[in-house]
Amino acid sequence: MRKLSYLVRIHKDPDSDWGASVPDLPGCVATARTLDTVLRRIQGAIELQLRGMLADGLAPPRPRSRVVIPKRSARQIEFFATVQVAA
Repeated sequence: MRKLSYLVRIHKDPDSDWGASVPDLPGCVATARTLDTVLRRIQGAIELQLRGMLADGLAPPRPRSRVVIPKRSARQIEFFATVQVAA
């Protein structure tokens, strides 16, 4: 089994929980009150989406190495991390 490292967008607005999304897997998102929890949840969401794709006979998309970072307000927190999953 090979391992893939997907780029994950992590973001937090001042009055919200942490959010995570995967640019290469549209609709693959997670939210949580803590950063550690949102990272665990997005890893599980990626694994679930990849298993579903494989069950449907679809090849997982190749992870990209960079993305364009959208503009944000001074009060928003936003950064990218990588999450490694078995595929």
